[in-house]
Amino acid sequence: MPKKNSRNTKSKIVSAAWRLFYEQGYDDTTIEDIIEESGTSKGSFYHYFAGKDALLSSLSILFDEKYEEIEEKIDSEMSAFDKLMYYNEELFAMIENRVSIDLLARLYSSQLITKSEKHLLDRNRIYYKLLRQTVVSGQEKGELRSDVSANEIVKAYALCERGLLYDWCICNGEYALKEYSKRMMPIFMSEFRCR
Repeated sequence: MPKKNSRNTKSKIVSAAWRLFYEQGYDDTTIEDIIEESGTSKGSFYHYFAGKDALLSSLSILFDEKYEEIEEKIDSEMSAFDKLMYYNEELFAMIENRVSIDLLARLYSSQLITKSEKHLLDRNRIYYKLLRQTVVSGQEKGELRSDVSANEIVKAYALCERGLLYDWCICNGEYALKEYSKRMMPIFMSEFRCR
């Protein structure tokens, strides 16, 4: 039980921080604001994060929470390919509505220059586990190619998502991310579909 409580506390801090970053901006959000919004304590905050900058890498936690939420409501009868497209559509809708482009760009910048953990590439994330499970299931049902490893398909999917997000950031959000991705992801990933 203590592990779940600690995960909930960390999750509360992360969710509150990103909500505030979106509403007030990163620079105008203080640690005190985050503590108050999350209903936690200063000790809890510093137990999980060295400071506000450390929260930038926690965006992957927010993404994983969204994937868990999607997984709970997805139609189990959907094909694996359609599930992958649905995950992308739902995640990108959330990003468009809850994550500022500036913060997303900061996250990518921090991941490019960091010497420590690259959270976006952490294979232990729910994101990678869920994608792999979906791909393996699709391969077993003959929906996705089995002559390509599940890990390669997941890697290609994640690469496409990161590429779309990166482009959206450098274009300063001049197009609708969800709608553009809804057209492009099936094209990028169609090679893995069984004909």
